[in-house]
Amino acid sequence: MIELGVNIDHVATIRQARRTYEPDPVWAAVEAHLGGADGITVHLREDRRHIQDKDVRRLRELTHIKLNLEMAATDEMVGIACEIKPEMAMLVPEGRQEVTTEGGLDIVAQEARLKDVIARLADAGIMTSVFIDPEIAQVEAAARIGARVCEIHTGPYAHAFFSRGRDARSPAVLAELDKIRAAGHAIVELDMRFNAGHALNYFNVQPVAALPEIRELHIGHAIVSRAVFVGLREAVAEMKRLMREASSGTA
Repeated sequence: MIELGVNIDHVATIRQARRTYEPDPVWAAVEAHLGGADGITVHLREDRRHIQDKDVRRLRELTHIKLNLEMAATDEMVGIACEIKPEMAMLVPEGRQEVTTEGGLDIVAQEARLKDVIARLADAGIMTSVFIDPEIAQVEAAARIGARVCEIHTGPYAHAFFSRGRDARSPAVLAELDKIRAAGHAIVELDMRFNAGHALNYFNVQPVAALPEIRELHIGHAIVSRAVFVGLREAVAEMKRLMREASSGTA
């Protein structure tokens, strides 16, 4: 059964706008859990623009569903992950000037270093994931460095979906979806878990959720945006319903 990991970074973004104590990401994690989330995702960025170190520690202590820590492959972040021990650590590229993650991790260009990072995380008992573009060369490199999970970057698909008038049958949309499908098949063939995420929302999620062999979607901004109007618990429940309908073929 397909699972939903809810990224609560932007709850912290609202809090950091005033440098105050609310809204509390831990409260958001509880509400997401009650709405049906299977996991919580946070990105502890090097510049600490939203999630803070204390948030990750409190989430580790107080949430009762799996915690996925997005992180750059730096010594600082590896040390934090090994101390906190989330259920999963996902390696992502990170740029100080980017608004959000803009592309997948280039594993091919840095295999030796990333293999060492993944080994350190695995030695701490942490499942390791990599966020990559839907390219077979990157999938194969992920297997070589010992990643257990590949999360495919769905941003180009989402952009095509929006720019083509939300037409799921547009050739441009189908082409991007085919890339994700092919990468997912290669991931599973190499004995890794196929996850996906980035820029998925209530309009474009179902074609991705319907892909065979997909295990989990990570979605944040769209859910937090919907929560402004309907509440986080309801926003998560609606996303989970759309995903489950697509995965079971009843959409």
